[in-house]
Amino acid sequence: MRSWLRLCWNTSKIFLSFTACTLLFYFGLLWINQEYQDYHRYDVPKGKAVKVFQSDAATTNKEESNWLIRLLFFYESSE
Repeated sequence: MRSWLRLCWNTSKIFLSFTACTLLFYFGLLWINQEYQDYHRYDVPKGKAVKVFQSDAATTNKEESNWLIRLLFFYESSE
């Protein structure tokens, strides 16, 4: 009888620990989601920002053919 009660007690401790950890993980994910939901990634930067991306309308044919040379140079310099 005692071994059965001990087994039930240990099983309930494991179940409660698993439930508590699962709830902690779930509410942690909700908290992180709430933190980053209001984060505006595409706002206009403040200060002395420099534009590094050029739109397709501003490119010329010479610049379009130059991307392959730049890509190959990148792979050569990374070795």
